[in-house]
Amino acid sequence: MNKLKKLSVSTIIIYSILFLISLTVLIPLLHLLAMSLSDPLKVHELSGLGIIPEGFSLINYKILLSNPLIIKSIFNTLFITIVGTALNLLLTAMTAYVLARTKFPGRKLVMIFLIVIMVFEPGLIPEYLLVKDLGLLDTYASLILYKTINIFYLFIMMRFFEDVPESILEAARMDGAGHFRIFTKIMLPLSKPALATMGLFYGVYHWNEYFRATIYLTDTDKWPLQLVLRQFVVERDNTSMLGAQNFLSYEQIAALDFASLQAGTIIISIVPLLLLYPLILKYYAKGALEGGVKD
Repeated sequence: MNKLKKLSVSTIIIYSILFLISLTVLIPLLHLLAMSLSDPLKVHELSGLGIIPEGFSLINYKILLSNPLIIKSIFNTLFITIVGTALNLLLTAMTAYVLARTKFPGRKLVMIFLIVIMVFEPGLIPEYLLVKDLGLLDTYASLILYKTINIFYLFIMMRFFEDVPESILEAARMDGAGHFRIFTKIMLPLSKPALATMGLFYGVYHWNEYFRATIYLTDTDKWPLQLVLRQFVVERDNTSMLGAQNFLSYEQIAALDFASLQAGTIIISIVPLLLLYPLILKYYAKGALEGGVKD
């Protein structure tokens, strides 16, 4: 009760607004979940934005997770996301350290070049021709190597490295540490909040990537999950959605609601991100409390 009394009117208003905003995001997701878990014969009874399943059935997920195309696409997306994010973080952190904490001839010219790249990005046609000339068409590398270093994220990382006290680096140099040891033993441990944030941004980008996959990948065995999702939801490819089902009778197939199957596909695609966010945010909060200088 004492805590409630201490809440000001402005705080209550802010909490209320945030709660309403959260509902606008949460309710549609719960509605999709309810559709995917509803009995196919009763899903039509789920009106509006209902969040309680009508009946209960896992048939949609049984169908989707028995589809070889979906299973393969999940592993493809995991591979692209994990490898791509690791490469993004490594190269972004290394480049940021060189630009932020070292002095070398032409540094200002490099910075100007990076700003120009960030402002004036090449078009899709030059990018496609480059990928083709490098022999990366229909390979995972065409998705992993795209924007390996995001210039905007690079500047954020540089700013974080610049805030590390010089006294720490001087102490390391006096102990005989070189750039590699300073980078791996000092800068990276102190940069956990920045690395967690950049990792989240890069990871979400790789997980949600589908546009370039439609351009560069023609082999369906290499399709990421988002491209398969687009095939099911946007193009309504119901035949591919069902796959080679040998456990459904003709009557069961006729009774299926393809909207609920599409909802199940969407849920499968967002569950990993929903599980990842709390872990990253917890790690970020933990890293934000760590410091390199103690009084």
